[in-house]
Amino acid sequence: MDLPAAGSGQPFEYDATAGSPSRLRLGGRLDVHAVEHVWGVLRREAKQLGAGGSPVVVDVSGVEYCDGAGAALLHALEQDLARAGAEVRMEGVGRMVQEQLTPYRELDDMEPARDGSGRGGWSGLLDGVDSVGRAAYSLFGFVGELTRAIGSALRHPRQVRWGDTLRVAEAAGFQALPIVSLIAFLLGVILAFQSAIAMRQFGGEIFVANLVAVSLFRELGPLMMAILLAGRSGAAFAAEIGTMKVNEEVNALKTMGLDPVRFLVLPKVLAGLLVAPLLALYANMIGLIGAAVVMQGFGIPWVAFFNQVTSALSASDLFSGLVKAVVFGLVIAAVGCLRGLQTGSGAASVGLSTTSAVVTSIILIVVLDGVFAVLFYHLGV
Repeated sequence: MDLPAAGSGQPFEYDATAGSPSRLRLGGRLDVHAVEHVWGVLRREAKQLGAGGSPVVVDVSGVEYCDGAGAALLHALEQDLARAGAEVRMEGVGRMVQEQLTPYRELDDMEPARDGSGRGGWSGLLDGVDSVGRAAYSLFGFVGELTRAIGSALRHPRQVRWGDTLRVAEAAGFQALPIVSLIAFLLGVILAFQSAIAMRQFGGEIFVANLVAVSLFRELGPLMMAILLAGRSGAAFAAEIGTMKVNEEVNALKTMGLDPVRFLVLPKVLAGLLVAPLLALYANMIGLIGAAVVMQGFGIPWVAFFNQVTSALSASDLFSGLVKAVVFGLVIAAVGCLRGLQTGSGAASVGLSTTSAVVTSIILIVVLDGVFAVLFYHLGV
């Protein structure tokens, strides 16, 4: 079969002859114009010649021009004949055809970097243990570096970048007051309203003040503050340091002899330690105001409500909540910075680090809250 040439030169032609071995002869210009017309026809011819596993010779000695499309057709013919079980031999391969076929041959010789097929449960278990071990090693290394940086800051406070610390504290603390106010107020309103409905059956609406105050100061205030801080500031820490990591700014600090933990992480951790208890205390106050507003509707005046609150609360309630808040602030800031330093390359990795920082922080907050509950119970706090 002959096809008209798209440019100068001989038109493309092919001839299929069955025999032992069978021959498929190609000649002329094997370019994209020819391939467009003979792709399906030649592949059907090749399958017929190789049916039953008989050997096939593909003669390309007459090919005077071959482009990428022609090489793709030759590679497809080889693959079709190999799948049919036929022995394939190419004859008359010139330099042009060889150069065009080389990328396809190299691609066939490549092995996947990781072959997930046929992996047993034992291999998967070992991979999981390896991942956990690497994560634990990275975590303990970061904790050691951060502890050393905090110890150095205590010995030499003038070396701390207090300007950056106050700037981060303002962004994480003062600028978070509106959202903390809204959530804390609504939490106090909801908690007081739901409690008052149940207490009203026994005429004990006044004891709603005890319930709300103790719940906020010991549990809900620090917990709510920590979740908001993780979603707002922890994510910001991870995104900021992660972007610096992608832009090679962290490596630039190391090149200049500056410790990234002391230069970037320490101000954020100190800011977290500073603002977390203050935000928790602020959230407690706003929550009590929200509860007092609700109790007005149940006939409990402001003075009676806050007198009941002061009688219900003790110093242990206040300080146990503040201790939780300090630990939560430390964990949130440290996790956000750690995920930022672990950021890989590319913009997508910054998003992954930010998401991981928030998820990890919330999980640790819940776990630590349970640990504190058990610890305070056994200590009688």
